[in-house]
Amino acid sequence: MRKLTYFIACSIDGFIADPKGDWQFFMPFVDEEYLDFLKAEYPETLATHGRQALGIDELANRRFDTVIQGRVSYDLALDMGVTSPYAHLREYVASRGLDESPDPNVTVVGDDVLGKVRELKAEDGELGIYLCGGSQLAGALIDEVDELVIKTYPVVLGSGMPMFGSGFDVAEFALDSVRSFENGVLVRTYSRKR
Repeated sequence: MRKLTYFIACSIDGFIADPKGDWQFFMPFVDEEYLDFLKAEYPETLATHGRQALGIDELANRRFDTVIQGRVSYDLALDMGVTSPYAHLREYVASRGLDESPDPNVTVVGDDVLGKVRELKAEDGELGIYLCGGSQLAGALIDEVDELVIKTYPVVLGSGMPMFGSGFDVAEFALDSVRSFENGVLVRTYSRKR
């Protein structure tokens, strides 16, 4: 069984974006030390156009071979003219409003995203599935999330998009590791308690 990992950036108070979906205020914290960590440990989580700009497009996937993201997350790439933001992965976009994929590398899942994720998790393979966002998709898939990798940036937003846009329910996770950086970023890894 492959793991579904929610690899997400958030504020100290648990928001992944402002109320309109903007997350650019996290970017100043992507300094050399932190970027070196991402390149070494999670290179496939860097978007293809970013990998190309950094000259690291040849880096092998270490943890994931598949990505699933919500429509709002995908629209951020489309707004930049990028139709396949993770061309180095199998890409799925959960969307009821996007009828047709604008790119042959991107599969749109309109109905039964939960069933699709369970199907992907049941595949054979050593690499897992990267849940890229957003809030509503993570809320819908919370019961399928096996691992959390939370990149906490040293900012407080007060309101915005929560990590999980879902109703109240308690899900327990065990802390596996914490990595701190000079810029104040913390990367915490949790495994679901089953």
